[in-house]
Amino acid sequence: MAEHASSATRGIDRLVEVAFNVPVDRTFTYLSAEGAERLPIGSRVVAPFGRRSIAGFVVGYPDAAPDGVVLKTITRSANELPLFDAGFLELARWVKRMYYCSLGETLAAMIPGGRREVSLPSIADDVAASQTELELSAEQASALEAVFASPTGLYYLYGVTGSGKTEVFLQAAERTIASGRSVIYLVPEIALTHQLLDAVRHRFDGRVAVLHSRLTPSQRLTEWHRIRRGEARLVVGARSAVFAPVGDLGLIVLDEEHDGSYKSGSAPRYHARQVAMKRVAEAGGRMMMGSATPSVEAWHLMDSGAIVRLSLSQRLSGGAMPSLEIVDLKKDPGPLSQRLIAAMRETHTAGRQSILFLNRRGFAHFFHCRTCGYEMRCERCSVGMTYHKERDLMVCHYCGYRVRPVSQCPECGSLDVGYSGFGTERIGEDLERLFPEWSIARLDTDTARRRGVLERTIEEFRAGKIDVLLGTQMVAKGLNFPGVQLVGIVLADTGLHMPDFRAAERTFGLVVQVAGRAGRFHPDGRVIVQTYAPENGAIARAVTGDLDGFYANELAARRELAFPPFSRFIRMVIRGGDRAAVARDADELGRRCVARLRSAEEILGPSECPLSVIAGNVRHQVIVRTNRFGATHQELAALLSGYTPSAGVYAEVDVDPVSLL
Repeated sequence: MAEHASSATRGIDRLVEVAFNVPVDRTFTYLSAEGAERLPIGSRVVAPFGRRSIAGFVVGYPDAAPDGVVLKTITRSANELPLFDAGFLELARWVKRMYYCSLGETLAAMIPGGRREVSLPSIADDVAASQTELELSAEQASALEAVFASPTGLYYLYGVTGSGKTEVFLQAAERTIASGRSVIYLVPEIALTHQLLDAVRHRFDGRVAVLHSRLTPSQRLTEWHRIRRGEARLVVGARSAVFAPVGDLGLIVLDEEHDGSYKSGSAPRYHARQVAMKRVAEAGGRMMMGSATPSVEAWHLMDSGAIVRLSLSQRLSGGAMPSLEIVDLKKDPGPLSQRLIAAMRETHTAGRQSILFLNRRGFAHFFHCRTCGYEMRCERCSVGMTYHKERDLMVCHYCGYRVRPVSQCPECGSLDVGYSGFGTERIGEDLERLFPEWSIARLDTDTARRRGVLERTIEEFRAGKIDVLLGTQMVAKGLNFPGVQLVGIVLADTGLHMPDFRAAERTFGLVVQVAGRAGRFHPDGRVIVQTYAPENGAIARAVTGDLDGFYANELAARRELAFPPFSRFIRMVIRGGDRAAVARDADELGRRCVARLRSAEEILGPSECPLSVIAGNVRHQVIVRTNRFGATHQELAALLSGYTPSAGVYAEVDVDPVSLL
C-alpha cells in the first residue's frame, strides 16, 4: 500500500511483499518496523490497507520500492512462527494461476485462520478391537502390492460398498510412513466419522493430525504447526487438508472420489483431486482414489489407462450385496408406499434396523395457491421456499431468507392454499404416527446443527438403540452399521431433472451409495427405491447393479455432446444487483471471449444461469468449451487481466465446474 512522497524514507532491507485476501490480482509493498528483524516468508501480519487494518501474508522481498510513493509500515506480526515456506508458496502460486484468483485469496483458503495455538480436546481411548490391522483378502492384498510395485502413480480402488477399501488405504498409509514419508488422507466432510478417526489414532498413535470444519480456527492452527514441525506424519481431513504442509509427501488418499464436496464453491474454486494430483507429481509420490461409484471423469481415465483400476468385488464382514427393488410411486403412492411400510415392519419384527434416505429437508417443498397457481418464492432467489414446521417458517435453502407462512394467497387472496412435496421433517412425522412405539431419529442439517447431535445419534444407532434412522446425505455414505437390514430411498428423483449434465451421474451415485448401507454384515440386506421414473436409465441401472452399462451409456452421451471428459469447461458467472448492468457486462464478456479465445471449441452464452437469482444477485453465465485447455487457459488469463466489471458487478471464474446451476 503506498502514498506519494519522497524516496528518501525507503529502507530496502525493510521491504516486504504482502498478499491480502482481496479479489485484486496483485501484491503490496510495505516496510517492516524500524529496527525489527526481517519478517520471514510465511509470516501472517497486520497492516494498514486503505482506511482499515487487515491481515495478510509475507510472500517476498522486493528489490526496490515503487517509484514516487511513501510506504506504510507493517502494524504487527499476527503469528510468532511462519505458516508456510517457499515450497508451499509455489503451490499457492500454481493454484492462483490455475483457478484465476488472487494470491491472497488462495493463501487464505489454504491456511487456517487461528491467531494462536490452543490445546486440543482429549481423545477417549475406546478403540474397538476391529480397529487394529486386519488380515487382507486376496483382492485387497493384490491391490496393495500393485500400488507399491512402483514408486509413483495414480491408482483407483474401485469396489462395491463394504469391500474393505478403507483397510487397504490404512495399510498403504502405514507402509508409506514406515518408509519415512508422510500421508494425506482426504474424505468428504460428511464421512469424517469417529469410526475412521478412532482407527487412525489407534494405529498411528500420536502421529495423526486432523483438519476439518468442526475444529475452531485456533485448533486448526495448532494442528497446522504440528504438521509443519513433523510431529504428525498422517493428516486426515476434508477438502482443504490437501494443502497440509507435510514434509516428504509420499501418498495422498482421496476416499469417495466422486463426492462433489471436494470442489470448492468460493475462490479459489479448486478441486481437491486436481490439487492432489499436482502435489504427488511434484513430490514423486503415489495417489490412491476410491469409490463404489467413481466420477465419470475418473472412470474414463481408468478406461484410458491414465489411472490404474484395482477392483474389489467382494463384501467382507460376512455381508453380501443387498437385494434391490423399485416401487413405482404412480402405482403405490407415497411418500411412504405400502410396500416400504410393510418391509419396515418385517425388519423391526426381525430385530433389525432401517435407514430411510431423502435428499430434501424441511416439511413441505413449496407453498402454492390452487386458485391462481401462485407459488411462494424467495424474494432474493429464483427458487421456491421450503416450509419448516418445527420452526413455523418458510426458508430459502440457498440464501437462508425466512418468512412466516401465510394462510391466504398473497396474489389473489384465495384461502384455497396448501403445501406440496415433502422433506425429512414431514417423513419424520409420518413415521412417528405409523410406528409410535419405535425409536426414530432424524439427521439433517436442521437437527445436526446442535452440538453433539450428529455424533450421539450415530453412536446410538450403531448400538441398536434407534430402530429407524431418517436423513439426508448425512446417512448416505461413510457409515457402517452392523444392524441395518433395510434401506428405503423415499424419493430417488429429487436431483434427476435438474438442468445440469451431471444430474444422471449424481442420481445414480446416490442410489448406489445409499443402497450400500444395507447388508454389510449379514447376507439378507434389502433396498427399496421409490420413484416416479422407474424407467429412467440412471435409476434402473443403479437398482440392477449395472455399473458398466451406466458408465458406457453416460460416456457415449457425453462424447456425442462433446461434454466432459471429452472436453473441458471454464464457466464465468457475472452477478450483481442491477439486472441491466449484469446483462450488459455478460454480453461484453461474451463478445471478448468470441474475439480472443481462438483455441476454444465453443462459447456458450451469455445466458441467464438456471438459478438466475441467488441472494439478490442476478446471475448470467458464459461457458467456454475447449479441447486445448492449456492454450485456452492462457488466452482467458490475458483476457481477464484487462476486463473490469461495472461497479457492483462481479465476475466469478470456475475451472472444470461440477455444477452449471
